[in-house]
Amino acid sequence: MPHPQEYILTLSCRDAPGIVHAVSGLLFEGGCNIIDSQQFGDLPEPGDAACEHATGLFFMRVHFKAPAQLDDLERLRALFEAVRLRFGMDLQLHALSRRPRLLLMASRHGHCLNDLLFRAQSGQLHAEIGAIVSNHPDFGALAAGFGIPFHHLPLAAGASAEAKRAQELAVEALIEAERIDLVVLARYMQILSPAFCAFLRGRAINIHHSFLPSFKGAKPYYQAHDRGVKLIGATAHYVTADLDEGPIIEQDVARVDHSLTPEDFTAVGRDVESVVLARAVRWHVEHRVLMNGPKTVVFR
Repeated sequence: MPHPQEYILTLSCRDAPGIVHAVSGLLFEGGCNIIDSQQFGDLPEPGDAACEHATGLFFMRVHFKAPAQLDDLERLRALFEAVRLRFGMDLQLHALSRRPRLLLMASRHGHCLNDLLFRAQSGQLHAEIGAIVSNHPDFGALAAGFGIPFHHLPLAAGASAEAKRAQELAVEALIEAERIDLVVLARYMQILSPAFCAFLRGRAINIHHSFLPSFKGAKPYYQAHDRGVKLIGATAHYVTADLDEGPIIEQDVARVDHSLTPEDFTAVGRDVESVVLARAVRWHVEHRVLMNGPKTVVFR
């Protein structure tokens, strides 16, 4: 369990000399003890100043323990305010004693949902699951078994855009009421509206198989089996209005071969999806993921 006086500082800004010195110096002057520090500069290669792939941003994550006189988020923010303004930082501070609150959303495939519930209950995931939402009633008993409130918010097949938006507004109200920090689409099989994506910006993670743009639609693992695919993968990413194209957090693959049935392909794929989603959620709640334009920096 994290110590009550432990904090995570994350920041991003334009790269400039002296950032690490300024941050570590302030922590030293305040009597803080740095437990772990990681940094990354997304900079052009030497001699390639016009490199279009580098953003020129600097990223940093510091895990530290604060002394009693600074054991407060507002005091720590005041300590860093001058440095934040000096470098134009997007700077965040998080108390490790607080467990982020999650809302899990699922449809009729429960492998990712069940995996996250177990990880949270067993302490493998430092988070609190505030509620589960589904457009089907299937997982009400599973939620009850874990003692998690279950909200069945149905959507009829072929529901109108207005009906879908009304359902999303009910989810938004639940997010506000339950003080949710992160929404996890644990195989939630509905396309979200641009308005809902904007509401969830930076605080919603989705999982899908990595065959896209191939094998769209129903039973993608059966389609992959028919094509003799040798690798099955999964991608976890932040939700944006561009369907399945948000900033990627984690990916993984597993090998398959001709001896496996379509059902075997599906089982392997679901295992990979569960693991990849769990990693992405864990890294997010541990404040290890920083946005870098259309991609992410992940301090593992």
